[in-house]
Amino acid sequence: YRAVHSPFGQVLKAIRENEPRAISLGYRVNQYKTLAFVLSAALAGLAGSTKAIVFQLASLTDVAWQMSGEVILMTLVGGMGTILGPVVGAAIIVTMQNYLASLGEWVLVIQGVIFVLAVSLFRKGVVGEVLALRERLSSRSGGRSA
Repeated sequence: YRAVHSPFGQVLKAIRENEPRAISLGYRVNQYKTLAFVLSAALAGLAGSTKAIVFQLASLTDVAWQMSGEVILMTLVGGMGTILGPVVGAAIIVTMQNYLASLGEWVLVIQGVIFVLAVSLFRKGVVGEVLALRERLSSRSGGRSA
């Protein structure tokens, strides 16, 4: 949260939204992109090493190419552009995998259907749609909060 709302995070948002404008404002876009990549890799490495320490197991399933697709699925279902979205998406996908484990390979088909429905019905992801609904409800009530 602090990184996203820091001046560094604001420059990354500016680069995402309009890279030529960020360049014209004098930001060294390539350096910011490289730093974001390094920061991302460092956090991913920290998360992986923490998982290996906690579970006392380092399996190869975590580095298979399918895992990157699963992470993207979690992010899209939960909601991109939010801090809480990927966490909610991960909870949904992992819970679904645990409860549907008895169905075997059909879990992947069900995940695919859930993904298509989430992308079709919840364009902003689950968290994004909940935030948008909350915003609509607060604007109807005249800005009063409960």
